[in-house]
Amino acid sequence: MKVPVSNVVVTPNTTDLLEFNSSVSLSCSSSGSSLSYVWLNGSSEVTDSERVQLGDGGSTLTIVNVTRFDQGPFSCRVFNPISTKTSDPVWLSISLPVSNVVVTPNTTDLLEFNSSVSLSCSSSGSSLSYVWLNGSSEVTDSERVQLGDGGSTLTIVNVTRFDQGPFSCRVFNPISTKTSDPVWLSISYGPENTKLTLSPLNEYYEEGSDISLTCSAVSRPSAMFQWFLNGESLSHTGPKLTLNNIQINASGNYSCRAYNNKTMRYQASQPSAVTVLGPVSNVVVTPNTTDLLEFNSSVSLSCSSSGSSLSYVWLNGSSEVTDSERVQLGDGGSTLTIVNVTRFDQGPFSCRVFNPISTKTSDPVWLSISYGPERVTIVGPNSSNVGACAMLYCSATSAPPATFTWLFNGNPTDVRGAVYIIPSSSSSHHGRFTRTL
Repeated sequence: MKVPVSNVVVTPNTTDLLEFNSSVSLSCSSSGSSLSYVWLNGSSEVTDSERVQLGDGGSTLTIVNVTRFDQGPFSCRVFNPISTKTSDPVWLSISLPVSNVVVTPNTTDLLEFNSSVSLSCSSSGSSLSYVWLNGSSEVTDSERVQLGDGGSTLTIVNVTRFDQGPFSCRVFNPISTKTSDPVWLSISYGPENTKLTLSPLNEYYEEGSDISLTCSAVSRPSAMFQWFLNGESLSHTGPKLTLNNIQINASGNYSCRAYNNKTMRYQASQPSAVTVLGPVSNVVVTPNTTDLLEFNSSVSLSCSSSGSSLSYVWLNGSSEVTDSERVQLGDGGSTLTIVNVTRFDQGPFSCRVFNPISTKTSDPVWLSISYGPERVTIVGPNSSNVGACAMLYCSATSAPPATFTWLFNGNPTDVRGAVYIIPSSSSSHHGRFTRTL
């Protein structure tokens, strides 16, 4: 007597498996007599193969080195000549290792404060978890950072320059971990902190010098630069402006303007003054006259010079000449006027001309100031023996030197000069000698 099939149950020795590393055995139990077995994966019959083994009269199914395609559902169909029964399906849990981790941004061309970006992390594997990294630091939710889709997407709102990355996605499950290649974001910003630098940095530059001006700005991509002199655009572009053999007419306020062709923003530097001076040369003092009378004449000396931004100092010998009741400095110090000259105003006068880069002094100029005569004295004997030689000397303070005429008892003589000689004294020479000048 045949017993119908009943109570068909499939029991795996495990349902938690690792792809390529685990094997599983499924046993099919059933009531009935003269039983036969067929294993099904879904609706397809399972047959022996290199990895699949049927044993115990077909009641056991062994799969070696399971793959993700071995998850089932597996069922066991049991039959005999009078009946057939199929078990409930059994699923196998096959854990897949993490692989093919790739980060894909929806854009990599961003503007600071104006753009947002989403990065998606795709991966093969099962039971996946995600961690986002910026460099070596873990990225977490914040006001501007949002993690979604189970952690597989990272969204950054209103990006800043510090959000450039590198971003990577670390994916893991209980059996493995993989990290994507890094992704960099191109975030355009600036220009800002636009600065102009002079080299060498001087308050004044001598005519003929070489000057380099460099413009810098914090910007991504690198800024483009335009140069200006006194607010007027120059033809030169680029971060460096070189002024060779600079002339006085190149003096002025230089500035540069940075432009970012991604952010479409401009920023100008503060102006830097370049003052070019010619060195002092050709210093000459010219008096309006050099023939003067003490107390009755005045004189003006003019100081001419080549150069720029000139200052003047007048010297009488080594002493500086300053304004006084009789001395006047005019025309920015380039003229010296002396009123009612005295004998002490003869000089030598020189003009020292200077600017911030050089100094020159003129050749000295002497003034011819006539004065006197005064302090006239006659030196000689009051008496002389008859026949003796007598000499009288006359002196006076005078410029030019005085000429002398001798008088004897008020009457002119033929003697001219400072010395009156009596070769042989006699009574005819008795009297009073005087002189005229």
